[in-house]
Amino acid sequence: MLGAALLITVLLFFAELAGGFIANSLALLSDAGHLLTDALSLTLALLASVFAALPATRRRTFGFYRLEILAALLNGSLLLVIAFFIFYEAGLRLFHPVPVQSTIMLVIATIGLLGNIGSAVILAGASRANLNVRGAFVHVVSDALSSVGVIVGGLLVHFLGWYYADPLLGFLIGLLILRGAYHLLSESANVLLEAAPSGLKVYDVAAAICGVKGIKDIHDLHVWSISSGLNALSAHLLIEEAEAKRAGEILREVREMLKKKFEIGHSTFQTECENCPDDLFCHFERPGAAHAHRG
Repeated sequence: MLGAALLITVLLFFAELAGGFIANSLALLSDAGHLLTDALSLTLALLASVFAALPATRRRTFGFYRLEILAALLNGSLLLVIAFFIFYEAGLRLFHPVPVQSTIMLVIATIGLLGNIGSAVILAGASRANLNVRGAFVHVVSDALSSVGVIVGGLLVHFLGWYYADPLLGFLIGLLILRGAYHLLSESANVLLEAAPSGLKVYDVAAAICGVKGIKDIHDLHVWSISSGLNALSAHLLIEEAEAKRAGEILREVREMLKKKFEIGHSTFQTECENCPDDLFCHFERPGAAHAHRG
């Protein structure tokens, strides 16, 4: 379904790009740029599923998840350039309005609206269960709304001859592109800087872990994203002496809680115990080690 939506979006992008040049409409060209943000969003969603299937190597032990983030960083930079180009052109046209072929503008914008509605219908069902698809669905709906704006602008030009509508719409759509670029750049930068995932409070994670029976304290807690939707955690856990023999069970409880409550699927822990024998946890970390020691 992502592939079908991407194909529709790419076709609409080229149609609006060509129509924008033919009609001399900055609003259409800007909407083509907005479609480009949707195409990049859908591409990133597809890349996420492709990279997740690639096996890890000896050098890249986490696999190739970060390629998605690098692509997002490059795409965000490209969108930033496009947004400022639109602002520049809009400024020129506000001071020196140029004629726009409103009929072509209306036809292409209507085709764009219908195409975006079709993409939204394709993505609507899966958007409830899949985070990547949900993000793509939001982008498509946003672009449908901008197409409505272009249609309104085309009607103003056609019936009232108000050419200022075209650069004003271009400026507004440029703001939408700038917003998308900002989100791409900030989210990819946060992942590369290994910041805590957006919307997740590290203090809440620590409190939840300490709430598990048998855990006395936690320190050296780190939470980060390997890629979008793939969160990781590492920490040192101080186990209560009376619960030391349950260390394996406690760790399983913590991992299950982290998956359900915080969507943290990869967690690594070092267990510690005050005044406990050094070999007490060998049984949990290396099954069979105790028997080998006795032998």
